[in-house]
Amino acid sequence: MARFDKSSTKRPQQDAAVAATRRAKKSTAPSIEDTMFFPRLRRHAKWMFVFLAIALGGGFVLFGVGAGGTGVGDLFRGNGSTSGVPSVSKAQKKTEQSPKDVEAWRALSTALQTDGQTGEAINAQKQVVVLAPKDADALRELAGLYLAQATAKQREAQIAQIRASYVGAGEGFPGSLVDATGQSILDDKISVTINTLSSTEIQKLISEVRDSSSEAVGAYKKIVVLQPGDPNVQLEFAQAAQQAGDVASAIAAYAAFLKLAPDDPNAPIVKQQLKQLKQTPTASG
Repeated sequence: MARFDKSSTKRPQQDAAVAATRRAKKSTAPSIEDTMFFPRLRRHAKWMFVFLAIALGGGFVLFGVGAGGTGVGDLFRGNGSTSGVPSVSKAQKKTEQSPKDVEAWRALSTALQTDGQTGEAINAQKQVVVLAPKDADALRELAGLYLAQATAKQREAQIAQIRASYVGAGEGFPGSLVDATGQSILDDKISVTINTLSSTEIQKLISEVRDSSSEAVGAYKKIVVLQPGDPNVQLEFAQAAQQAGDVASAIAAYAAFLKLAPDDPNAPIVKQQLKQLKQTPTASG
């Protein structure tokens, strides 16, 4: 006959009592989340994300572009798979042996992309374009790499800006001297130094974002000459130009897209973008 365990009827009640006791106790110490960097940052510096998104550009958020060929979208959708991709060293050796072999340079570019070396991949892809200047796909991939580089630099600038804002949020160091108006009597040399270094770093990164975006625009201008009737190219060109601050080129490319694909699902968004761009002070420049 099975034995009845009396203790089994008490455990649920005991567990419930312990849980209730734990819920009733409220610690006055800060929670772990309160002491962590990013939760504090989300509470105190959310506005910085909005500012940087506007200042540096959204970057290919509104449209699903790049479907017609190899571009930045393809780089993030998995075309950088390692299957069948040679190592960087092997690809590099092949370009040294055959410096005019387009496929060798293309393979090196792919290997470098897979390895996460975007800057070096750009240099290899530029060689592909030099050897095959009328290869629209090669130009499109080069433009995509420049845009990927711009996105990475933009992300670095955002992190640097957030870091600077978090460090110099105006809270000051404990025990700092202030006058009757609350202004600091003594200069905070540490904060001044941090802000100066951060400002220099951020300006450098923003300049690199603009340079990479401009290079992408230059590549798209060549693609448009080769494929003037491709609406996807016009749409990608327009967004790259808009990100680079080339308003005139962005307007022209958006208009060309609407002419080539007036019934495209992206047409309403394009019309809205056109309206906004035409209202900017540099629209006639």
